[in-house]
Amino acid sequence: MKPKRIGWITALIAIALVVGFLGTTSRAGYETARYKVEEKDGSFEIRTYESHEVVATAMNGENQNGSFGKLFQYISGENDQSQKIKMTTPVFMPATPDGQTREMQFVIPEDVTTAGAPDPSNGKVKKKTVAGGKMAVIRYSGRNNSSQRKKKLKELREEIEGRGLTSSGSPMFAGYDPPWTPALLRRNEVMLRIR
Repeated sequence: MKPKRIGWITALIAIALVVGFLGTTSRAGYETARYKVEEKDGSFEIRTYESHEVVATAMNGENQNGSFGKLFQYISGENDQSQKIKMTTPVFMPATPDGQTREMQFVIPEDVTTAGAPDPSNGKVKKKTVAGGKMAVIRYSGRNNSSQRKKKLKELREEIEGRGLTSSGSPMFAGYDPPWTPALLRRNEVMLRIR
């Protein structure tokens, strides 16, 4: 191989390693909704989640209607205490039974919840408590668009049925990474409550 080509290949490998490191460490610095893994088999997991408080706003499928911005403004101080709140993971997106996302949620950090989370100033943002419980989950990478979500939801339902489990309620999608994270390195999940 020519030295010039080796140099390019080495540079590309180095860039890929740096981007991969930044992608995984960028999510490592955030508090995450608490859960315990009960069972793991490849990308499939059964988890028990603790109850947690979120701020939520409506969205309409792929059209987020500025939902991320509304929630980001809340944690940036657009609340009744002008309090800045740390970002957490994941961004939850409850969906309709067929996988169309209908809401976006940011998890409120535990210390803020304990002290009493401020009320949103924007009437389109609401505080709510999400009940804990058992969830079946499939983790996947790539872009989290509607066709990918529907494909992974189908996969999750088949996995649940194949294991003799029963799901209840509508699905929830979760995204863990900032928008600049390369698709291949993103952590996405689809989950369903199980009885």
